[in-house]
Amino acid sequence: MTHGHPMANSHVLAQRFGYIRPTSLQEVTAALREHPDAAILAGGTNLLVDLKLERATPTNVIDITFVSELRGIEERSDGLWIGALTSIYALASSELLWKDYTALAESAAAFGSTQIMMRGSLGGNVCNGSPASDTVPSLVAFGADAYLVGPDGERMAAVGDLLESPGKVRLRPGELLAAVRIPRIAGKTGSAFLKIARVRADLAKVNVAVRVSVGEDGRCTSARIELGSVGPTVVRARNAEGALSGKEITSELARTVGEIAAGEIQPIDDVRSSATYRTRAAVALVHDAVVLAWRRAAEDAKPSRRGSVHSSTASPVGDALKLGPDERARIGLTVNGVRHELDVLPNELLLNVLRERLELTGSKYGCGIGECGACTVWLNGTPVLGCLVLAVSAGGGTVQTIEGEAVNGELSALQRAFIEENAFQCGYCTPGMLMMTKKLLEEIPEPTEDEIRDYLKGNHCRCTGYSSVVRAVLSAAKKGTT
Repeated sequence: MTHGHPMANSHVLAQRFGYIRPTSLQEVTAALREHPDAAILAGGTNLLVDLKLERATPTNVIDITFVSELRGIEERSDGLWIGALTSIYALASSELLWKDYTALAESAAAFGSTQIMMRGSLGGNVCNGSPASDTVPSLVAFGADAYLVGPDGERMAAVGDLLESPGKVRLRPGELLAAVRIPRIAGKTGSAFLKIARVRADLAKVNVAVRVSVGEDGRCTSARIELGSVGPTVVRARNAEGALSGKEITSELARTVGEIAAGEIQPIDDVRSSATYRTRAAVALVHDAVVLAWRRAAEDAKPSRRGSVHSSTASPVGDALKLGPDERARIGLTVNGVRHELDVLPNELLLNVLRERLELTGSKYGCGIGECGACTVWLNGTPVLGCLVLAVSAGGGTVQTIEGEAVNGELSALQRAFIEENAFQCGYCTPGMLMMTKKLLEEIPEPTEDEIRDYLKGNHCRCTGYSSVVRAVLSAAKKGTT
């Protein structure tokens, strides 16, 4: 495994590259035809990390985030279509998915940090080719197809058939994943996704997606069992599926199915887990997921997400743009209500522009690879990690930082609650936590402790232990102001 250059500085993006911004799918295909080896920038949560750590060295980056036709969730006659740019958070927040495609909603909700969920895209998660991907096992369990567009036209391929090996997918040169299509759910069908990780915001040690259909006699008519992080790609447990066919599912049968599935995987020892642990965990996860999917199919009882989503699902608006590695673009950026005109290079980061050019130092340098949350700001109303956003891609947008929270020298109610509850010590992580909890209270005005902790799973603190942060948010919620 390549870990990148040992001397890489994750606070900057040292690599130089050309930047191409198309605004339509037609322009994307034209750009890929001209630059078939270019890297695609969707959410950027993987690509920018790879660029910083010198695991990727593209000559050009094609930023597809301005292509609105690549976003959205839509029911059509031939199934459910999900645009490749649709955010993981949008999937985790979709009532339609929770109702009919529960495993996919659960896999999205189990994703890393909330900020990564808001920025990361379904297409990026598929095309990253990670064996530990959360959404891919669910997509494969539902028999999803990929809608691909390239120099030779359009084609459909099963998502499972795209998987080649760790970090590799079977895309042709210049080809783009534009959307995913999931066949319509027929009859009494239930699904479930479960995952075990070291911490809440981490890649899976093991994950599993299960889909079960039930006949009129209450017996299993079909099943799919897909496991992640236990082989070079997602592993289908065909023998385990066969053991369910025609049977009424019980806990005892599900345990047997779990044992069979554990014999079909090829786990390895790595930094996250041992092969032995993964094998035993797979037994338990398959058992639990099979029972859960079965109950959902038999009882037609589907979970739902609490709260409503205010995060923008629209594409940013801007003109097509093409820059060489050393060319600067003039961008407009409205920060805390003040308009700025800035000249930026393709590889400049939003965080660096805010801190060094605009002297807004409340957003902090932390890990630089999207794991700590210290650099959280809002971009167009959605929390993002400033260390993983290109400044040129933010052009034309609206940014909010912690400096904009106090009005006329008066702290916000949420800031006062943090002080009253001693929800900080060194204060380094506090700005990021405040920006996240403000959005949480917009979405869920009266959150539970579990909801607060889940929302902050990507904001790391080495001082407070989080309990005082939870108390502060609960206090602000009780007062009904942020």
